Amino acid sequence: MNPLNHVAIIMDGNGRWGIKHKKSRNAGHKAGLKVVEKIIKETIKNKIKYLTLYAFSTENWKRPKKEVNYLFSLLENFLINKIEALHKQKIKLKIIGFKKFPKKLNNLLIQSEKKTFQNKQLQINLALNYGSKTEIINAIKGIYKNKNKINEENFKKYLLTKNIPDPDILIRTGDTNRLSNFLLWQLAYSEIFFVKKLWPAFNEKDYNKIIKKYKNIKRNFGSI
Repeated sequence: MNPLNHVAIIMDGNGRWGIKHKKSRNAGHKAGLKVVEKIIKETIKNKIKYLTLYAFSTENWKRPKKEVNYLFSLLENFLINKIEALHKQKIKLKIIGFKKFPKKLNNLLIQSEKKTFQNKQLQINLALNYGSKTEIINAIKGIYKNKNKINEENFKKYLLTKNIPDPDILIRTGDTNRLSNFLLWQLAYSEIFFVKKLWPAFNEKDYNKIIKKYKNIKRNFGSI
């Protein structure tokens, strides 16, 4: 049975769910946040140490300003109202991305990382303003600037996921079969599960079904 240490999730389909059920993309984002809380609890139950959530990509700035502002306000409220509860559960929050947000949100993200830094129960990596191509280019620049030998180990030291094991599983909801510029280096040997359900419809049963399936997959990593 395969050990499971790290799950990464592309939470796709919030806007489409919102339009379908509430005639509002923002309603879908709000519903999706409730699913995040359920999945965090289930991740702890399964004794998984790392959970990486793709929350906002470098390409998401192209969305309407009103929707982007709503997403930021949702995140602000979540941090204000939930960070203490996460801290009590010994959950560590780490931001993976480029902190170019409004001042209030930036400060909340920094404070949340500092507050939870020592926690060991679960590490949640929140991919915010994240783009894997930019991450890889920056890593190459870092190696060149510091005149390091070019190899995999040195390259990993300049990634935003430094000291974080690569995901064992990638889950993408929303009935879309692509990676969307997410962890392109880190997902090289991850088991990928594309789910037809939109993110707000994804539930604990769906999650545990994927975990069970993963644990029974024969993983060869290039060998026989």
